[in-house]
Amino acid sequence: MPKPLSDVGLIGLAVMGQNLALNIADHGFQISVFNRTTEKTDKFVADNPGTPGGVVGTKTLQEFVQSLAKPRKIIILVQAGKGTDAVIDGLAPLIEAGDIVVDGGNSLWTDTIRREKAFREKGFRFMGSGVSGGEEGARFGPSLMPGGDFAAWLEIKPIWEAIAAKVDKATGKPIPGAAPGKPVKGGVPCTAYIGENGAGHYVKMVHNGIEYGDMQMICEAYALMKNLLGLKPAEMAAVFTEWNRSVLDSFLIEITADILGQKDPVTGKPFVDVVLDAAGQKGTGKWTATNALDMGVSAPTIAEAVFARCISAVKEERVAASKILKGPSKKYRGSRKALLAAIHDALYCSKICSYAQGFQLMREAQKEYNWKLKFGEIASIWRGGCIIRAAFLQKITEAYEKNPKLANLLLDPYFKSSVRKAQENWRKVVSLAAECGVPVPTFSSSLAYFDGYRSARLPANLLQAQRDFFGAHTYERVDQPRGKFFHLDWPAPSRPQSAV
Repeated sequence: MPKPLSDVGLIGLAVMGQNLALNIADHGFQISVFNRTTEKTDKFVADNPGTPGGVVGTKTLQEFVQSLAKPRKIIILVQAGKGTDAVIDGLAPLIEAGDIVVDGGNSLWTDTIRREKAFREKGFRFMGSGVSGGEEGARFGPSLMPGGDFAAWLEIKPIWEAIAAKVDKATGKPIPGAAPGKPVKGGVPCTAYIGENGAGHYVKMVHNGIEYGDMQMICEAYALMKNLLGLKPAEMAAVFTEWNRSVLDSFLIEITADILGQKDPVTGKPFVDVVLDAAGQKGTGKWTATNALDMGVSAPTIAEAVFARCISAVKEERVAASKILKGPSKKYRGSRKALLAAIHDALYCSKICSYAQGFQLMREAQKEYNWKLKFGEIASIWRGGCIIRAAFLQKITEAYEKNPKLANLLLDPYFKSSVRKAQENWRKVVSLAAECGVPVPTFSSSLAYFDGYRSARLPANLLQAQRDFFGAHTYERVDQPRGKFFHLDWPAPSRPQSAV
């Protein structure tokens, strides 16, 4: 028998919404669901009888709200932006003081800050929660990044901890998702309170920016294997499978091996060879890169990953340019084993730099928005459920546990040692790629970031002199305290006489 009132409600029955609703019901919570299209609601309820908690369909927003126990807990999983605002506007006249609305979409964190403030002023409670892991994660255990009112978090915490992905307490490795109706028992849940107002959605945005970097780095490794070694997809699948047993152990490396081993059901060719090389994007990577520029934080790896997608999208232009613009004719003649080892190291070092950039960006954001982010905890909840889940994240968790005020991941003893051992191979790969005309924007920009960060003195002294020369922008001196500015009364520039 269903309860008189449901424990929680969910609005939006696209694939992510359906899967998250079933995950919640599997953990014994009765959930009411509403979708703008009534037929979709009816079909969803009819297709999913007998869940441990139960699924209750509703036909109107008013019926939906009235079906929930107080304080009401309402999850919104609709298209970010205007779609979310439309649902909120519909809910506002129907809910009461103390009710909690959780936006689980990929909303811009500034929108979440605005919505949380508006709700708070009306006596309602609003949270923005990052949900990562795609359709499968939503169904069997995502990584959840909630931000907003802390008291509201305590209300939804039992649900979030129940439905989140779980990792082994001792090793930090993900515990595989169970079958429908049989949730994972035990383990550490991949969720934690992130911070006030938009903190959860901000951290989810940075997660997605890092994801862009991870994916592009793997693509560059693939391009080097293909263009320099002439490996076939099946051979590369074996390499990535082997790498997944190394420090590169991760979900994205695992699925890359699967993709490269897949045959196209239409032609029988390797599947990857029939996929058009024009990448799409939904904007969260761009948000991360743009925010890094706004914050004045160096995040070139993430930015280059976004730009790589942009240049891939101009497929017709690239095809035309390939007939006009010629690159080097040099071919790699060395050891296959040695180059594969070097590519492995270049990928790992670049990955370290990418994550270092993401965590530096979060560090700056907490100053801007007065958040108190726990970086070790953030890394820990990314160990399972999310797209960037990787063994590597256990090392980041440990780094911030040892030193919560760590300025940069590159300064942690483990990561410092890792880069020291691998940077010779990293440099060889970037050099070889340039010599052979293979674009590796994230590998090379990560190396430039590393070299810039480790440099006690950069050529910005000349740049600042130029700025003072043409715009009187002032400069600081090496023999004076930081923050004290000067201007030189520059003479007029001399111009050479034209030849007669």
